Amino acid sequence: MSLEKRLGHTFASPALLDLALTHRSVSSDNPARNDNERLEFLGDAVLQLAVTDFLYGAYPQLAEGQMAKVRAAVVSRGTLAEIARSLDLGAHLALAPSEEATGGREKDSILADAIEAVIGAVYLDGGLKSAESVILSLWSSRVAERARQPGVRDYKTRLQELTARVGRRPVYRVEGSGPDHDRWFKAVVAIDGTDYGTGEGRSKKQAEQEAARLAIEALSRDLR
Repeated sequence: MSLEKRLGHTFASPALLDLALTHRSVSSDNPARNDNERLEFLGDAVLQLAVTDFLYGAYPQLAEGQMAKVRAAVVSRGTLAEIARSLDLGAHLALAPSEEATGGREKDSILADAIEAVIGAVYLDGGLKSAESVILSLWSSRVAERARQPGVRDYKTRLQELTARVGRRPVYRVEGSGPDHDRWFKAVVAIDGTDYGTGEGRSKKQAEQEAARLAIEALSRDLR
């Protein structure tokens, strides 16, 4: 099945899809080539709007804080990468040889950025309704799942409670990179000096939440 069929959108301008799938490593190697970073920036905003609009209309029982939690969960890097994998997006990426050699097609960060870029491309190609149609086909079930449990404690709180039971405490290290308009954060959570989870995101909180989620999985295995 072609990528367009998986997306449910046929591009009037296929060049937009090609651009959305072009990683910045390509333009670094060849400055004459453009990459998907601008489309990623646009797609992120379109995704946020579409998910927010869907939440507002479909779940009138959710308060503002609950909607914010659901949205944060379904647009997290982990979820974006998961959706990208469901489309086999990695197989369609244009990468520089150096990025290819380090497993770029399977990196969460690259896949998450690419699916946002694809959304941006759909928006430019077909408008907001086309973008919303693609987004809802891929995200609505995930939104519904999270909306059923909007009050579930966040991962940092759950990790704190889990470690407290055995007299341990998580410690987070966070580093930021990139320009002010496009900051990216990496968080590592350690317990008793051992790193248990590494997360990344557009905010410190998002990165810490992802690190805590992975730490819960790893720690739960250790405590069995």
